Order: sequence, then structure tokens, then C-alpha cells
Amino acid sequence: MKDILSLDVIALVGGFRQRKLSPREAIAAVLDGIDRANPAVNAFCVVDRDGALKAAAASEKRWAKGNPAGPLDGVPFSVKDNILWAGHPTRRGSKSTDETPSAENAPSVDRLLEAGAIPVGKTTRPEFGWKGLGDSPLYGLIRNPWDTRMTTGGSSAGAGAAAALGLGPLHIGTDGAGSIRIPSSFCGVYGLKPSFGRVPASPPSPFAIVSHVGPITRSVTDAAIMLRTIAAPDPRDMTALVTPPQDYLAGLELGVRGLRIAWSPRLGHVETLDPEIEAITARAARVFEELGATVEEVDPGFTNPIATLETLWHVGAWSVLRAIPADRWDEIDPGFVAVAEKGRAILGADFVLAANARGALYLAMERFHETYDLLLTPTLATAAFEAGHNTPPDGRFGQNWINWAPYSFPFNLTGQPAATVPCGLTESGLPVGLQIVGAIHRDGQVLRASRAFETARPWSTISVPKVKAA
Repeated sequence: MKDILSLDVIALVGGFRQRKLSPREAIAAVLDGIDRANPAVNAFCVVDRDGALKAAAASEKRWAKGNPAGPLDGVPFSVKDNILWAGHPTRRGSKSTDETPSAENAPSVDRLLEAGAIPVGKTTRPEFGWKGLGDSPLYGLIRNPWDTRMTTGGSSAGAGAAAALGLGPLHIGTDGAGSIRIPSSFCGVYGLKPSFGRVPASPPSPFAIVSHVGPITRSVTDAAIMLRTIAAPDPRDMTALVTPPQDYLAGLELGVRGLRIAWSPRLGHVETLDPEIEAITARAARVFEELGATVEEVDPGFTNPIATLETLWHVGAWSVLRAIPADRWDEIDPGFVAVAEKGRAILGADFVLAANARGALYLAMERFHETYDLLLTPTLATAAFEAGHNTPPDGRFGQNWINWAPYSFPFNLTGQPAATVPCGLTESGLPVGLQIVGAIHRDGQVLRASRAFETARPWSTISVPKVKAA
């Protein structure tokens, strides 16, 4: 059998069923991989070795009897550290939080556990997920496996690094302005932000009206399997869809022939885009022509909605900071405090106007999708840059991190499904992502297009961190 860490969900479950591989072997391989890699990348803040091995032993007994608990019995997964996992703390990257274990699971964790999957640990993130980077006062720097001098991006930072190294096939991420797609792009893996409400969340994020829960994986098939599992309705989330999810594996291999696809390298307003990123993603967009789709270069027709995003984002940050005693604010990332203070000054009426402004953007994209099935863009305007910086140190994107991530947040505002697929490497060997955006609730079509690209242009993977001296 191939190296266990390179196996996808179907191969793992097939190995368990045929008795060629045991859940204990799979879990032990992941735990040993974490032990080897985590000192270099800092992907995990919690590793539950005893609990995972105990669950694996129970899974092995069920497989021996031919009676697995569910379709994912014995499959490893990780939990981002803003997602509740009973018996373990949820620190959210902040020294201001306590170590009291969570009393219950989030819906996504419950669904994976019900399917028999086994959690191995919690992954690191920036403080309260306030930025698209991978560092926090509590965890320190999270480093990119492709070059440990570089950032993973964030906020699902540790999940991106863990997926890149094969430290389990399934990783729960969250995305409020790109937090699944950013680290997936920088780390060379697949990340999907599902349609808003498709995956229930509880408790709600401070950025709840733009926040999504979704998969980070090495393969599109694994993401389809994971989404099918975690997208089941849950009464704890009043905004979640109540309809059962479709079988996202069905039709996954049908391709994109006949689809009409738009390619927009700058969305009509992006001013700064690394020329190497533009060239790589433009070549990737043309792959869809080879696959039988019609591809046209066209912008979706909306102006930069950054002011809307920042109003919602700043108020969400203030809702977090105001609950923390002021005498502890000096323990918190100064960048987060600055963002929250901006939120403190925003009037309630302005917040309502910003929330309602999403409607016009949503309508613009609904009309756009009357003509185009999918929209392609670069995932990010740059490849990964030095860890510990919020923007590339050369200053070309200014001081605000969102300037190098202008392609992701508009589709949090609209709630549409959006994925990133690895589409090449820069000359320096860093991954580049292509974003695939679909019409609302057309998650299956985004997965199908992602799979078509993956089949046509299989992406590079790594198994050990590329440790480079600063």
C-alpha cells in the first residue's frame, strides 16, 4: 500500500474494508507525521494522541465485524481552533481566552463524528481570525510547508499547512473574507467556501453574516465527501439551510463541456496584481477551453465593495473586544485592537446600511450568472510572502492585508460558493491558486469544475516541510 499520508478518503476506507490497512495504522501515521512536521510549521495547537488512538481501536473492531459506524469510520480529521470540539479548549488564537474545555461539539464536528471520522487535533489561526495571515500572540508564527520562511495565509492557517503535508485528509476551515481560500492557495491545496448556510455553524461567528464553514483538503473528491457530510441541517443555526445536501460525488466527473465561463483577472477594479500570478492563472483559465467550455474575459460588473466588508468586519471585531476586560487588551494583537476600535465608532445605522448593501452586490452577481455559469479569478494577487508580515515587505500592497486578497471577500458578501484550485508554482516554487465562483447554491457545479481542472492539471504535493533559513 502507498504511504498512508498520501491516501485519500476513498483509499483509506477501501483499505479498512479490505483489511489491508487498519484505522490504528492510519491514525498513528497522522500523529507521527504531526510530531515530525509541527515543530517546523506550527499547524496544530492541540493534538489528542490518546483520544485518537482509542477511537481508532474502537473503529478497528467495528471494521473487523463488518459494521462500521458510518461512511468515514476511522478517517482522520482536524478542527480549526474556533470550532467547538467537546473536551478541548477553543482559544481562538488569543491569550485573553481561557483553557476551559468546550462542553459540546460544533455541528460540523458532530456530523463527522457521526460518520465515524476521528479528530486528531485542533489547528492554529490568527487571533480571533481578524486577518488573512497565520500568526497570533498565543501560537506565534504558522509557517508555509513549501518554504518555512513564508506565511501560510489565514485565518485557517494551520489547516492549510496540515492539508498540504497530508496530516489527515479532512480539515475543517472557516471563511469570513477568504479564510479558507487564502491558506489553501498559499499552501497548494483545495479549499471550498460553500454557499452561505450550507454548512451549519454554532455558536455563530462574530462575523456571522459573512462567515462560512467548509473543507480544506488535498483533493476535490475529499472535499465533496466532506461537504456531503458536514452540510446536513442542524437546528442550532437559524441561518442554515434546512434542505438536506445533495450527494456531491454524483456528477463530479461530468466535466464542464458546454458551460459558459467568465475569466476576470482584475474584477474590474483590482489595481495591483503580481504579473507572474496573472500569467499563471490566465493559462489555468484557458484549460477550461480545452475541456469544452466557452471562456470569455469579462468582469462581473460591480465596484469594489471593500467599504461594505470593512464596516461589517470592524463591528464584528468590536463585538469581540468589548467583551474582554480592558486591562487585558495589551495581551491582544495591536492590529486586532485597532480594527475593533474602528468598529466601536461605527453607528448602528451604518452597520445596517452595510448589511443591506450586500443585496445590490448579490443581485449583480445573480444577473451575471444568468449569462455565465462560473466566474474565474486569481485567488490572490500575490504568492506567499515572509511570515510575520501582514503585507509583502516591499510595500507594493500598502499596509492593509486585504489589498493582496481582493478577490475573495466579495463572495462572502454575496454568499456564493467559491473554491481555490492549485494551478501552478512560481519560479521560486510557491503555489498559486485559481478561484472558481459559482451561482448561489450551485456548490455541486463548483466542485465539478474543480474536479475537471484537477483531472486535467494534477497539482504538485509535498510530504515534508521545506525548511529554509531566514
